[in-house]
Amino acid sequence: MDFENQGGYHLNTKKFLLMHAALFCALLFNLYPGYATAKERAVTPQEKVAPQSGNRQEFLAGYLATDQAPGSLRLLPAPPALGSAAFALDEDVARRTFAVRQTARYALALSDFDLNFPHAAGTFSCALNAPVTEKDTPRLYLLLRRTMTDVAMSTRAAKGYYKRPRPFMVNHEPICAPEMRAMLESDGSYPSGHTAIGWAWALILTEISPDQTDAILVRGRAFGESRNVCNHHWYSDVQWGRVMGAATVARLHAVEEFRRDLDAAREELLAVRKKGLTPVRNCSEEAAALAQPPY
Repeated sequence: MDFENQGGYHLNTKKFLLMHAALFCALLFNLYPGYATAKERAVTPQEKVAPQSGNRQEFLAGYLATDQAPGSLRLLPAPPALGSAAFALDEDVARRTFAVRQTARYALALSDFDLNFPHAAGTFSCALNAPVTEKDTPRLYLLLRRTMTDVAMSTRAAKGYYKRPRPFMVNHEPICAPEMRAMLESDGSYPSGHTAIGWAWALILTEISPDQTDAILVRGRAFGESRNVCNHHWYSDVQWGRVMGAATVARLHAVEEFRRDLDAAREELLAVRKKGLTPVRNCSEEAAALAQPPY
C-alpha cells in the first residue's frame, strides 16, 4: 500500500527494512555489546554502542544496569489462554482493526512502527506543539533514546519465556510491515515492546511539559493501539506493555542521572517554545488520523 499522500507517513521500503531490522535485532534479541558489563561501566550522556554488522543505527546505553530493569516475568501474568474470555477479547479487537486499513489511521500505525531515530523522536512533536530533534532539543532527544533502551530491556524476559504467537500468525491477515514478517514471527508478542516504549515516553513527557498532559497521553495511548492496527500485537499485549513502560519510568526516577536529564530536557523545551519553533510533523493530518477509532 502507498500512503504517500496520507499524512506524510510514506516510508521508503528499502531504507525502512534495513534500518528497522537493525533496530529490532538489537532491541529484541539483545545483540548490542556492553549489556554484559552494564553494572561495571560508567555511562556518559554521549556514550554510544557500536552497531553490529549490517546495523545502520547506533544504540545508546540506558540509565539502568541489566539487573535494575523491572522484570516482566515477575510483574506480568501469563498471556490469555486459548479459549479464555480474555483471548476472545484479543481476537475481537484484532478483527475490528481490519476495517481501518486503507485509511490515515493505518498510515499512522505504520509510521509508529518505525522506532529509528530521528523519525521516532518526532512522535510526540504535535502533542508537545514543539519540534523534537537532535538540533533543536538535543537533551530531550538523548533522553528518549536512552530510555528506549531501558524500556526495551524490561519486556525481554516475558517475551522470551512465553514466546506468544502474534495475531497475524493466528488470523493470517495482513500486517503493516510484511517485509518484517520473519523477524516478527521469531519474537514473542507478549508484552508489546513498542507500547511499553511509547507509554514510557508519554509519562516522561508529561513531567517535562505538564500543560500538555492530556494531548501527550492520548498520543501515547494511540502509539500502543497502532500495534493492534498493524495486526502485530494482541490487545492484551498492548495493555500489559503499558504496565512495563510505567514500571520502568518509576524505576528510572531512582537514578540521579535520569532526574538531572529530565530537568535539563524541561528547561530545553521551555527555551524552544520561547523561540516559537513549530512541530516536525503534519499536525492536522495526525489529528485526523487520531480522531479515527483504531477498532
